[in-house]
Amino acid sequence: MIKRLFVGLMLLIVLGLVGLNSIGITPAFIAYGPGVASGIGAKLLCSAEYVIGSERDQAFDDLVQYSPILSQISARYDEAEGVVTSSFFGMKEKTASFIPGLGCALDYASYPQRSRLIVQQDEASSAPWPAGSAVSGIDQELQTLLETLLEQDNSRGLNTRALLLVHEGMIKAEAYGQGMTNESRLLGWSMAKSLNAIMLGNLEMRGFLNLFDGPGFSQWSADSRSAITNTALLTMTDGLDFSEDYNPGDDATAMLFTSPSSSDYVLARSLAANPGLIFNYSSGTANLLSRLYTDTLGGPQAAYDDYRQQIFKPMGFQRAVFETDASGVFIGSSYFYASARDWARIGQLMLNGGVINGHRLVTETWVARATSPNQSKNDKAYGYQWWLNSGNESLRFPELPEDAYYARGNRQQVVMVFPSQQAVIVRLGWTSGRYPLADNFSQILEAL
Repeated sequence: MIKRLFVGLMLLIVLGLVGLNSIGITPAFIAYGPGVASGIGAKLLCSAEYVIGSERDQAFDDLVQYSPILSQISARYDEAEGVVTSSFFGMKEKTASFIPGLGCALDYASYPQRSRLIVQQDEASSAPWPAGSAVSGIDQELQTLLETLLEQDNSRGLNTRALLLVHEGMIKAEAYGQGMTNESRLLGWSMAKSLNAIMLGNLEMRGFLNLFDGPGFSQWSADSRSAITNTALLTMTDGLDFSEDYNPGDDATAMLFTSPSSSDYVLARSLAANPGLIFNYSSGTANLLSRLYTDTLGGPQAAYDDYRQQIFKPMGFQRAVFETDASGVFIGSSYFYASARDWARIGQLMLNGGVINGHRLVTETWVARATSPNQSKNDKAYGYQWWLNSGNESLRFPELPEDAYYARGNRQQVVMVFPSQQAVIVRLGWTSGRYPLADNFSQILEAL
């Protein structure tokens, strides 16, 4: 009798899991999902509210695009304190707090470093772009083209929110949709990686760092990870065992939404391959680069101050916010929010060979290295946190110039640089599937 009851109970459990799996609730989700869901809800809704300034309905719709399961998240807003509290079916409640100029981060009681940072306030400039916010060189034919492309995108449900063209150092056209303007801070997701690389290139230029050496992490000093070089980290050929899948229980979600220190999470990963041999796209690696930046400069406050003086101000950023985790280290994998004009500044710096607004941020040699193929066996068309059109047997985008390279982020965020055309194109939005990048960008280049 007991045996039959046990068998029956197990059958019910199996049938229940099969049924839940059919609607996206897997065993892994049951184990890890509530914590990840609450974390992603609190973090992204906080930044949407206080950094972007999105309508709450739009912010929630953007969140649910990742999974219908996230529709079961509840959120409370404490406007006086700048705090968003989120839970999934009332479980695993988490909070994210806003600091002006520093954005949002998930809160962890034993990690006060972020809350102790002394934050500098932005100083807007009316100087001509890229030094300031003034734009006066709009080409009406190009402007009409970008407005038409944006309208076509959104009629197809692609959620394009900004489309901008720089040609020969001037903004020639910019179009905005879904309530966004030229001042709207938009999330670039993994495009932050490309800025992260520039920050390390700046340290190299100033003599603080040798990118061909190892990062010197003490956690790796006594094992085979000591063979990992900074260049291997930059090209994502470090060999670390890190999963970029965004399912509950995978590394990327655990790192971003359940760990107070993203870099500590990745420092604990073991090797899966010999360094330098295999390209493995990894947001974890990007956050190790942020940790390297912080450690090299002497800690979170020193790193933040250096970024403001050596990167933010020389770049001419007007609306940019680079968020940190609770440990005070920049989330170089994911959380740089900026206007389309600010994102275009990053592309223009690269196009100029490392110079912008009369300031050299990285050497011309570094730009050449950053946009050269890596030496991996499986995917060479990736430089120092920059994707390359060439480098493999075939072009990633055969319709576009061979010398193109680009920053790319989730939801089809792109800053693409075209050296042969002296152009930069920025596209920001929230597209869950394919975006007709090659078609749209080739139309823009043909119109130049």
